[in-house]
Amino acid sequence: MTIEVGSQAPDFQLKDNHGRTVSLAEFRGEKNVVLVFYPFAFTGVCTGELCALRDELPRFENEGTQLLAVSNDSIHTLRVFAEQEGLEYPLLSDFWPHGETSRAYGVFDEDKGCAVRGTFVIDKEGVVRWSVVNGLPDARDLNDYVKALEAL
Repeated sequence: MTIEVGSQAPDFQLKDNHGRTVSLAEFRGEKNVVLVFYPFAFTGVCTGELCALRDELPRFENEGTQLLAVSNDSIHTLRVFAEQEGLEYPLLSDFWPHGETSRAYGVFDEDKGCAVRGTFVIDKEGVVRWSVVNGLPDARDLNDYVKALEAL
């Protein structure tokens, strides 16, 4: 079950592409969070989505908002991916325990062994205010994220 709008977002502690531990709790009371789950680095639709976020980064990473992208790749894979694509925002590894955070948000596909395309806009109090979950082949629309953030 995907976590519902109005629910408290599950906290997590994941390593980013530089090996730093990032938790949702560290943004509580400080920033809204756009939490983007994607299947795998270096795949077509994922690369397109993450590069689109890169190109619009000031809308998603600023004084009041933090962008966090989560996949089931290792931190080493994410480091190379970020460097290759010029991604300046945190790419978080939900590699081990495999998919634990993706499962907590209800976006882990057990058959495929990876997260589906789920995005959650979480307010400063840690409450999910908007979400969208798409299947593996279906890209998301960044304009929907912008509208959800503007509504906070």
